[in-house]
Amino acid sequence: MTAPDFDIVVSGGGVAGLTAAAVFGNAGFSVLCVDPAPPVTDRDAKGADLRTTAFLQPAQALLERAGLWARLAPHAADLQIMRIVDAGGELAEPRLTKEFDASDISDRPFGWNLPNWLLRREMVAHLESLDTVAFRPGTGFASLFTREAEARVGLSDGTKLRCRLVIAADGRNSPVREATGIGVKTMRYGQKALAFAVTHQIPHENVSTEIHRTGGPFTLVPLPDYEGRPSSAIVWMEGGPEVQRLAALPVSEFEAAMNERSCRLFGPLTLASRRTVWPIISQQADQMYSERVALVAEAAHVVPPIGAQGLNMSLGDMRVLLDLAEAAPDRLGDLAMLESYHRRRHWEVTARVRGIDLLNRASMMHAQPLRDARAMTLNAIYSLAPVRKTLMQLGLGARG
Repeated sequence: MTAPDFDIVVSGGGVAGLTAAAVFGNAGFSVLCVDPAPPVTDRDAKGADLRTTAFLQPAQALLERAGLWARLAPHAADLQIMRIVDAGGELAEPRLTKEFDASDISDRPFGWNLPNWLLRREMVAHLESLDTVAFRPGTGFASLFTREAEARVGLSDGTKLRCRLVIAADGRNSPVREATGIGVKTMRYGQKALAFAVTHQIPHENVSTEIHRTGGPFTLVPLPDYEGRPSSAIVWMEGGPEVQRLAALPVSEFEAAMNERSCRLFGPLTLASRRTVWPIISQQADQMYSERVALVAEAAHVVPPIGAQGLNMSLGDMRVLLDLAEAAPDRLGDLAMLESYHRRRHWEVTARVRGIDLLNRASMMHAQPLRDARAMTLNAIYSLAPVRKTLMQLGLGARG
């Protein structure tokens, strides 16, 4: 049998797909990464992803292993403290504030925050430096035929090629997953999220802040200074109609609304970017593999943006796949490898999807007695030091 065209084909050129291409390319595997849409790599360009990603410690270690971290580190903002604020009283003001400090469990920050548009820019530049990786933006996955020894992939430009493993990193509506026939379970909340950047008067001091009232968390995540002022990325979750109303407000009215919702913890907030709207769901694939195919990232699991878990779960997928591939390169993509991948990831993914679902439902509560119970639960958890430390370790993926 002739050699395949590539060891691995990665479907998806978002942050997860570009990371997968870098991880496996840097490890010496030949990789083709495709995506039907060229990545938007400029903050102010149409279609730019204004969300941010917080890379927790295990994820940062994988980026180091991929040769990416040296490019990303100069642009990253440390996440030293995770602050949770309950503002669920009659007035929109803090009534309970608890801080989880990384120094309680580590000599490093919890993680490092970077804008998604910048991640794409730096990751694409890194792929161009790797002889083992070919990136074809503007070309997408079209068809899949697998057999025991290989996968045959058709692309949207008419190309047909052979590989040993297909990595589906092509999102919650994954065409590769659909081609395999793997089902998904989806939970909808009636929520959407606004994502945007702000500047403020009071420095964030590397504190990530989640403010809980109703509708979902209002989260401020540290960014490097913007135009000489402290800056944060915000994800504001509310019911879908309310998000659409907020997104359409004139800037002055929107700033008034977000300043009330932020409880003015960082002083007056000034909008410093476009507002983008994102749907909120939980979703999990029935299994994380098929013949010659591994599902990763949102093709395998989607969670609401709480606790910086989404992409860090995705990089957990890639870390396990890479470990298996490097342990037995000659068995890349075979049934035993993919079954092992599924066993090592599926239980943990299921537990995290369910846990984040519960946290999101708790944050959405409107009834005052339930909001009071939420505050009491937070206070009880924080008061037990061993429980608090265990939760921080679980959040990092260091335990469990």
